[in-house]
This record gives sequence, structure tokens and C-alpha cells, in this order.
Amino acid sequence: MTRSALPVIVTLLLLAGCGSAYSESGGESLRVLSLDQCADQYVMAMGEGHELALSPRADDPDSWLRAEATGHRMLRPTLESVVAWAPDVVVRYWGGDARLLAQLERQGVRVVTLADAADFASVERSILDVAQALDRRTAGQALIDRMRATLDDGASSERAHPVAALYLTAGGFTSGSGTLIDASLTAAGLENAAGHPGFGAVRVERLAMDPPDRFALGFYDQTRADRRGPGRHPLVKRLVEERPNVRLPAGMLTCPAWFMTEAVPILADLRDAQ
Repeated sequence: MTRSALPVIVTLLLLAGCGSAYSESGGESLRVLSLDQCADQYVMAMGEGHELALSPRADDPDSWLRAEATGHRMLRPTLESVVAWAPDVVVRYWGGDARLLAQLERQGVRVVTLADAADFASVERSILDVAQALDRRTAGQALIDRMRATLDDGASSERAHPVAALYLTAGGFTSGSGTLIDASLTAAGLENAAGHPGFGAVRVERLAMDPPDRFALGFYDQTRADRRGPGRHPLVKRLVEERPNVRLPAGMLTCPAWFMTEAVPILADLRDAQ
């Protein structure tokens, strides 16, 4: 960046802090920017009435609300492009480099960072944070109500014997305790067969020696991804075919958001499969 450009950028940033507020009872709209694909989902779900700028991945195949991205501006999350657009509110999960975030903070732009949720209570807090920043509390509560209703639909039932399920991606990774996948399995009444906290790789040899009762497959709908990953190994394919399994779409799994609850009724059906 040249020295001559700095005064222009500073002026634009100052103007960004002077945006008018939007209220659910009426008023002028905010300029709302999301910095990554996960933030896109929250902004599209609760941004009605505001002027939105989304990330370039908002309409990717693994974006849950990709259809809603049509017609919206898509903006690369660089300092220069963000400053030029002058947002009132910025929503992010992982997007935005340190330089951009520091500049936004110095200029008083409101930045909402989504939680790296390990449970659905954390997702609800992220919804409320974004809803408050956009003054869309009614829309936020509607998402929370939808979450809770979906969780009730998949609520676990008593079984004489526990049923273990392994979440497995095409790349050969699984998800243990302390993750939203684990929370979904638990909500559906399944035991997580991962046997470890957090995310980790699965060895094909381990699956051959001790296969789980069920498989919950993730990202297998991305046919060009991980074509040679352990999750596509012929032995793993045979083990999956021999047992009850479900395939969870990539769009459902890429973000700690309300739509992750959509997996719970699917997993409950897996639990009850014969």
C-alpha cells in the first residue's frame, strides 16, 4: 500500500463507524460484512433488511444457504476492499487476517466472532450475538426455536443395549468428545465410537480389527475431494456397506451453526436401523 492511499483508507474507515442503526421496528439498514463461509450462513439467515456483503465462498456447493447468496455482493476479505465498502458490522468465524481485524478494532467497527462450538448451547449464544448486532432478535429466536424443535424430533430413546456409531470423513478423520459432531451423536442416543477427544485420523487397520456398529459418513458427497483418502479405502467401503450407515451432506458439517441439528433426526434413524 502507498503512503498516498493511507489518508483515503483512514477516511473511509471513519465513515464506516458512522453508519446508521437498523431496528426491528423500522429504520435505516446496516452494511453487514461476513468474512468467511460460516459467517455467511448467519448473516444470510438474519440479515434481512440490511445491505449484505458475503465472502467469495457463500455460494460454494458446501454452503448450507448457497441459494440465498444469489444477488448479494461478494467481497474478498482484504483490508483495502473492506475499508472501501465501509461496513457497520462485521461477522466472522475464522476469516480476516490480524492486520484487518486490528484496523477494524481501532476504527470502532463492531466485529462479532462466532464461537467454535462444542455443543448446541454455544451455537445458541452465537445466534444471539449476531442477532443482537444486527438488531434481528426475532429472527435469532426463530433459529433457536427451530434448533430446539429439531433436537426434540431426534431425541434419544431408551435401548437395552447401547449402539456405537463412528463419524468418518472421506479423508479418514473422525470427531470425538468435545465436538459438535459428538453432541449430535449423543442427542440422537448413539455412543461415539471415536474413543478420543477432538478430531483425529482413523487407521484402516483399526477399523478392520474393531469396526463400529454404525457409520455416520461426512463429506462423501464431495466426490472430487479426498478421492484417495482412507475413508474411500476398499476395506472401509466394505465395512460401511455391511453396516447401517448414513451420509451427512458437507453443507451441514462445515460450520458450527443451527443447521447441524438437522443431523440429529438422521442419526436417530441410524440408531434404530436394523
